[in-house]
Amino acid sequence: MRRIAPLGLRTRLIAAFLLVAAISAVTTAALTYQQARTAILKQSQDTALNTLRDQLEQQPLKLPMTQEDLQKVVIDLGKRAKPHPWSVFGEYGSLRASANSGWAASGAITDTLRQKVRDNQYGAFQRVELKGGNTYLTFGVAARFHHNGYEEPTGAFFFASMPLSDEKQTVQAMVEAAQTGAVPGLAIAVVPALLAARSVLRPVRDMRRAAQRLGRGRLDTRIEVRGADELAGLARTFNETARALEQSVRELQEAETRARRFASDVSHELRTPLAGMLAVTEVLDEDAEQLDPDTAKALRLVSAETGKLAVLVEDLMEISRFDARAAELNLDDVDVAEAVAKTLERRRWDDGSVFTVFTELPAGVRARLDPRRFDVILANLVGNALRHGGAPVRVTVRTAPGAKDGERLLIEVADSGPGIAPEVLPHIFDRFFKADAARTRSAGSGLGLAITLENVRLHGGTLLAGNGPAGGAVFTLDMPLEARE
Repeated sequence: MRRIAPLGLRTRLIAAFLLVAAISAVTTAALTYQQARTAILKQSQDTALNTLRDQLEQQPLKLPMTQEDLQKVVIDLGKRAKPHPWSVFGEYGSLRASANSGWAASGAITDTLRQKVRDNQYGAFQRVELKGGNTYLTFGVAARFHHNGYEEPTGAFFFASMPLSDEKQTVQAMVEAAQTGAVPGLAIAVVPALLAARSVLRPVRDMRRAAQRLGRGRLDTRIEVRGADELAGLARTFNETARALEQSVRELQEAETRARRFASDVSHELRTPLAGMLAVTEVLDEDAEQLDPDTAKALRLVSAETGKLAVLVEDLMEISRFDARAAELNLDDVDVAEAVAKTLERRRWDDGSVFTVFTELPAGVRARLDPRRFDVILANLVGNALRHGGAPVRVTVRTAPGAKDGERLLIEVADSGPGIAPEVLPHIFDRFFKADAARTRSAGSGLGLAITLENVRLHGGTLLAGNGPAGGAVFTLDMPLEARE
């Protein structure tokens, strides 16, 4: 199922603003409609009831009333009706009179209304909806006899009914006006919605751009703080964080620079005395057979440790050159198969001994690279496989088309050991990292793979470490056949 892309913050803000505006408009319209409808109906029913009562008080009533007297009063009340024409009905004992003979039978006068009129001195009313959906206001009053400030019931009751069509039309017109005005109102609400969204999103966009610049290393990035709201507080927090990060990075860079300078200076200072020590140990090694066994053993130990120290110093100096961006490529057109064979031959890894190295070297593969650095790369990879993996080691050379920069050179060095542990794999190219903490006195300096990676990068390539499907570590070198200086 295809997922619907989430709406942007701008769209959601405008939608929320319009939703609130719509809810407010609908709520206001509903309340206004309810209040206006109630007021219109109340005014109509109060006016009608008061008019009927006043008109009835002005009628000269003869008691007891005859059918003719009752009919005359009913007709007279119907003529004086307001605000709408009435249909009037009168009751006196068993007598009944109506201005419209069919109206009384319509059920507009209910027993409930009759009871209310008898119980209420002022009168009562009731809204009745008849067949066809027409609404009528039915109201009634009891005729009373007034004498010397006293009122006495006469036993006569008069009811009237009038249609509420005009009131209904008035209310309907109000509803239509509210509906007609809602659309322009929502359209006008878009303007403040856009302004509100802009005022909210502008600081967010500024912060996003600032975060992007910060991610690209522009640690001096700051955001202009506007106002004193929550977004302004967030901008101040961002600036404080960026300032603290810039200070921390500056301190780390200074410490790293001091550490690199120290390693470089120490390496250069050690190089001269080491050269003298190596010369002396070489001379003493020649005469070791003439010394007693204990002295010869100590001499060979000193010579071996001096050699390790010399290798470490050279590795430190090489790392220092990479850190100082002083490493250079001396490119030459090289036969890759021949270069691999020479590297193995110099270190006697192709003599058929227990440290056996098998190769798959297709003929005719030529690359433009630095022969010395390529030798270091291959020697470190094969030596690391023999020391920490296991024989036999297989070196495979092939070419493959590149996505952007033409054909590329691919070299795989795979050993037959247990492979690289998952927790070691992310740190395999770290400087001075050794997978076995107990192997602190091993022949390696912990810089071999780091130097190898730097040499590969200098050629514009990549170096990946992993484990083969059948076990054993696999290092894959990928670099262009035409390296650029």
